[in-house]
Amino acid sequence: MAKEIERKFLVRGDHWRDSVSERLILRQGYIASMEGRSVRIRLTNDTKATLTIKIGKAMTRDEFEYEIPVDEAEELLETSIGLVIEKTRHKVPFKGFTWEVDVFRGAHRGLVIAEVEMGKESDNPELPDWIGREVTGEYRYSNQALATQFEQEYDELSHTA
Repeated sequence: MAKEIERKFLVRGDHWRDSVSERLILRQGYIASMEGRSVRIRLTNDTKATLTIKIGKAMTRDEFEYEIPVDEAEELLETSIGLVIEKTRHKVPFKGFTWEVDVFRGAHRGLVIAEVEMGKESDNPELPDWIGREVTGEYRYSNQALATQFEQEYDELSHTA
């Protein structure tokens, strides 16, 4: 069983852009969503597709991911619950960890969230100066909530130009 251990933060400013090592265009939607578990379809750069099952809440979750044909992912995205999330993921190396900065487009344009994946919960990555408030475990900032509860308002949107 694979474990995903990550922390999530809002982002301040845009000077993280100078350190980007890779950019990915992502579209993802949920074909099943309930508290503490989800089934997600993700298209990466329109050339790779994955089906991911996540179980759990907060920092550590069980994660099962399987590559599927792109045409099947496109078809599944058409049946997704709520919105298909559109974002550009920027990979930013910083002091031994790779931060993933997601810049949302579409319905969530203006929202910028950074995640750092860790090997164990006790890892304590140094926070870059562009990191804002931690939102790990806050459901409203999860991709699942962004896709399925898109009417909500954000009182602390982080913006980059």
